[in-house]
Amino acid sequence: MNTDTKLSKRLSFWLRHKPEDAGLTLTNGGWVEVQDLLHAFNRQNIDCSRAFLERVVASNDKKRFEFSEDGQMIRARQGHSIEVDLGLEGQAPPEFLFHGTATRFLPAILKDGLKPMSRHHVHLSQNRNTAIAVGTRYGKPAALTVAAGNMHAAGHVFFRTGNGVWLTDAVPPDFLTWKAE
Repeated sequence: MNTDTKLSKRLSFWLRHKPEDAGLTLTNGGWVEVQDLLHAFNRQNIDCSRAFLERVVASNDKKRFEFSEDGQMIRARQGHSIEVDLGLEGQAPPEFLFHGTATRFLPAILKDGLKPMSRHHVHLSQNRNTAIAVGTRYGKPAALTVAAGNMHAAGHVFFRTGNGVWLTDAVPPDFLTWKAE
């Protein structure tokens, strides 16, 4: 694992799940002062400069992190298991979205729907290839099609993060389809 990946994983852990592990306190919106984050890396004997942090944030393939407009704060865009309010506005999704998973989870998902599990929202992709890539992380991949337009019409709320990930509280099984490759 390269240094950028290690730092990205540590950022995810601290900014999405366990800020207290680094002695950090997130704002209600999930933000932390960049200077405090750099001090946390230093306290744990992890070499991280502001320039290195900026490079990792800019080069992260999923654009998981963002700096505040003034560059003084940083946060994870989604995927939190801790309580945060990302300040996202509900919006109408495209007609279809996709969710990547492993085929071994399909029976339960098709029966019970998609649930956020340890996170606050179900994560959905706007294209099937991204969903397949996500599913690959968990085993033999499967991409579920979510009838997001119909869900929205039925009163379900959707949010879109700055990196294009769609979020919703849950997806009932009636709005899911899967077609074997």
